[in-house]
Amino acid sequence: MANTARWVDWEAEKVAAHFRVNPSTGLDDEDVRIRAKQAGPNQIVEGQKKSMVGIFVDQFKDFMVLILMVATLISGILGEYTDAIAIIAIVILNAILGFAQEIKAERSLSALKKLSAPTAKVFRSGKWERCDAASLVPGDVIYLESGMRIPADVRLIQTENCYVEESALTGESVPVNKTDEVIIQSHVALGDQKNMGFMGTSVIQGTAVAIVVQTGMATEMGKIAHLIETTEQMETPLQRRLAQLGKVLIGVSLILTALVVVTGILHGHDAYKMFLAGVSLAVAAIPEGLPAIVTVALAMGVQRMIRRRAIVRKLPSVETLGCATVVCSDKTGTLTQNKMTVTHIWSDGHRYEVTGSGFEPKGSFLCDQQAIQVQNHFSLARLLEVAGNCNNASLHAGGRVDGDPTEGALLVAAAKAGLKQKYQRMKEIPFDSTRKRMSVVVENNEGKRYVYCKGAPDILLSRCTHVSYKGKITPLTTNLKEQIMAENEQMAENALRNLGFAYRELESYEKMDRDTALERKLIFVGLAGMIDPPRDEVREAIQTCHQAGIKTVMITGDHQTTALAIAKQLGMLQSKGKTITGRDLDDMTDEELTSHISQIDVFARVTPEHKLRIVKAFQHAGHVVAMTGDGVNDAPAIKAADIGVAMGIAGTDVSKEAASLILVDDNFSTIVSAIEEGRSIYDNIRKFISYLLASNVGEILIMFFAMLAGLPLPLVPIQILWVNLVTDGLPAMALGVDPAEEKTMNRLPRNSKESIFARGIGWKIVTRGILIGVCSLAAFWITYSEAPHDLVRAQTVAFATLVFAQLIYVFDCRSVGTIFHRNPFSNVPLVLAVISSAALLIGVMYYEPLQPLFHTVALGVREWILVGVTSFLPVLVAGLIDQLRPKNRIQLTKQNKEAPIS
Repeated sequence: MANTARWVDWEAEKVAAHFRVNPSTGLDDEDVRIRAKQAGPNQIVEGQKKSMVGIFVDQFKDFMVLILMVATLISGILGEYTDAIAIIAIVILNAILGFAQEIKAERSLSALKKLSAPTAKVFRSGKWERCDAASLVPGDVIYLESGMRIPADVRLIQTENCYVEESALTGESVPVNKTDEVIIQSHVALGDQKNMGFMGTSVIQGTAVAIVVQTGMATEMGKIAHLIETTEQMETPLQRRLAQLGKVLIGVSLILTALVVVTGILHGHDAYKMFLAGVSLAVAAIPEGLPAIVTVALAMGVQRMIRRRAIVRKLPSVETLGCATVVCSDKTGTLTQNKMTVTHIWSDGHRYEVTGSGFEPKGSFLCDQQAIQVQNHFSLARLLEVAGNCNNASLHAGGRVDGDPTEGALLVAAAKAGLKQKYQRMKEIPFDSTRKRMSVVVENNEGKRYVYCKGAPDILLSRCTHVSYKGKITPLTTNLKEQIMAENEQMAENALRNLGFAYRELESYEKMDRDTALERKLIFVGLAGMIDPPRDEVREAIQTCHQAGIKTVMITGDHQTTALAIAKQLGMLQSKGKTITGRDLDDMTDEELTSHISQIDVFARVTPEHKLRIVKAFQHAGHVVAMTGDGVNDAPAIKAADIGVAMGIAGTDVSKEAASLILVDDNFSTIVSAIEEGRSIYDNIRKFISYLLASNVGEILIMFFAMLAGLPLPLVPIQILWVNLVTDGLPAMALGVDPAEEKTMNRLPRNSKESIFARGIGWKIVTRGILIGVCSLAAFWITYSEAPHDLVRAQTVAFATLVFAQLIYVFDCRSVGTIFHRNPFSNVPLVLAVISSAALLIGVMYYEPLQPLFHTVALGVREWILVGVTSFLPVLVAGLIDQLRPKNRIQLTKQNKEAPIS
């Protein structure tokens, strides 16, 4: 496969000779047939896809799912058909969600194929003809004109004022002026290959004749398709943690349950009853509701993210945002508005600042930070008059521009000054890459005719003899020319794209048939500098990221100077931050890049392959990477990142299909809101894992300790299953929607390798679980000791204590600290869930028809006092123990010292 860079330094004749084609006749039918057989169709080819049935079946191969199926079988054997149906529903729901997400993930290549041009105008056997773009072969001579999508990678051999929109491929924020001239350089970045055209990019102005040099998967677009297809989707930290957690929990639960059964039998209990109790305990202990609650928590997070202008395409990725340590962002359209804007003007010896951004004609002109009336400044008004008339773009209501973005920016600047009238155009001398200027002859209402000219400042000055300076027209001296060029250089250093403006009044005798005669003796009126400005809210969002310990990195195909200027404006550059280019990346090995990656803040003039290398280097350095972008060139890196983020408005279908998260408003700050939401979701997942596991530990230990002590069964199987139902359902789900704790974005990201039990959760589960089991058993023993003949009453007390201890503990789970650290009523759904669960418990204790079924009796005041005291003791004692522990063991920052933050 030839590299496109080899064609840029070849003369057109050499390219034609290489492909054995005569540009004056084109290929003949036999040539086309032979080459089509060798090169294949000019199409983006998708790899072999797994069948939809195969994808669906794969959803049931997860270890946790298999265990859930076993739990379903056990529940059915016990006659617990409600539990069995609920578990089956959970499994099917998870399978459907996973199936839908995987189907969506495979649409990237289909979206990429849509970028291919459907037809092409090709020169064959001496005549032009329309053909299916898929039938193009290397060596075909094709014609390109405004509005066409380029159907293959081509070497331009003849151009006429040709501009091509390449931002989706290269990240270049303005259309590229194409040329047929040879480019002699040792290394030519994709965005600098101005004599090349690439599949999927669009001609927005002018015409060109070109020779096809690459087709299908050999094109730059084809390379991106290959990268997307071969890039593996990263497994999220939550998926890895839950997979490990599920195996550990199931193993521990089954071992402890077996110990309870064996201990009971050894102490003389009936083997059959102990088997039933053991199976019931196993069903209760295995957290079969965990996948469902995780799904619900993620789904609720998705709904909250939608309200914050972010659409989640892959549920597990929601949580991944919470541990992101690096956000890599494309510049054009993501950090910036992708709308060229005139921001600075030099005219009449003064510097003017133009406020407002984008194509909305709202803003003012400032001189020395004071607002001015443009009409009172002759040179400035004349400059804007030239800009608005020497212009082929059109400005519509609502800030919509048709035409070249640079000319659109000039129109908007003129509109901001209130100069909306266009004079009658008599003649146009169009811009081209050789002249580097454009001129028009216009006539005003008084019948006077003027030449208005804009172009590259150095070229334009060579056509000028005078300059409007200090309020008068004065000869353009060498000193003045040097001063103007110094202003031009200073503006360029700030990444402004500069144009010069000049004019002269035509004498009545002058004719308009000689272009060179018109563009002479011009009066220079100034410079206008424009840039694709940063989004207003992005700077604050980047500051929030830095405050949250998240590194922000710009990755762009634009020039280094432009990228660096935008990065400085946004505050992206850290104290030791570096800026490197794609050429620098080519000189580095993967190991060198990984070792230096954390010190680099800006990557400029990069290709899609570079973006993918950068993301992988950050991952190899231990970072969790979010990659944002909108172009086709961003898609491989978006897919490879731990979480890929696409722009919803300006984003291409390819980038959206590769992404996990889509920003509805194309606003970088929305990703900061999404990160905050991701952190909150993970916190909530840890909360209900803490709740479920401590509760299950308590259920197992009350039985285990009773067996060790030689006591009767404190709970019967139906009670164990009822505890599981009333405590593990609604309260656990209500924890999944717990409001975020304060200062969520003031802490460092968690280490993606940390255990789900880190930062005090493991300690909390163990201490609360043991205390719940011990206190519940104490309530049982006290009641049973007083009346050994009334075992049912003692079991009812143990039953009530266990349930209420868990319902009280659920409020303790809302904070890493104790139950007193948060207002219990700040989560209303949780309060209602606890009330509902308590009502269900009281129902089976006081509704007489249910008492024989659940082996319960109505309790008196004395028993309820005992239940109340023993239910509150676990959180009170545990809270006291926590206060006595060294606080640095549960401080979040200590856990994050190992996090790979630069």
